[in-house]
Amino acid sequence: MVHSIKALDKKAVLFAFVLGLATILGALGSQYLGGLVPCELCLEQRIPYYWGLPLLAAILILWNRLPLIAWFVAMFLAIALFSWGTYLGVYHAGVEWGFWPGPTACTGTGVGVSFNDLNNINATRVIPCDQVQFRFLGISLAGYNALISLAIVGLLLIAAGDQWRRKRTVQA
Repeated sequence: MVHSIKALDKKAVLFAFVLGLATILGALGSQYLGGLVPCELCLEQRIPYYWGLPLLAAILILWNRLPLIAWFVAMFLAIALFSWGTYLGVYHAGVEWGFWPGPTACTGTGVGVSFNDLNNINATRVIPCDQVQFRFLGISLAGYNALISLAIVGLLLIAAGDQWRRKRTVQA
């Protein structure tokens, strides 16, 4: 069965890719153009996009050439990556709201500071993970990342479900 862009599965993957691309470009733009300095958790939340978006691009480019099992394995990996991204966003938002402690790297070095370290104080500036730099409608960027990552997971699950349903229909 030849897929077209009208198929729900491919539309969902394409929309997930565009949503993810807009999100990571927004994060990079807020850093390099907007002056928001990311903390350690902000940087870690970008990793699922750095790995997941090329994977989604490969799925889209190789759509009709991938064996079905390879397609489902790639989709599983993408779903796992963006599920991890959802977890990271929820974790970071929870740190910002004070629900749980963040990593010590976001709140200090964890060791005493000597007078010699004061010469390099600007080189070792720590961006706190528990202080929100920007909120929109009461939600921080970490919160939006959690919501967007969850939406991407949902879209990918819809795509996998549609692909599974259509393959079962063809076999029947």
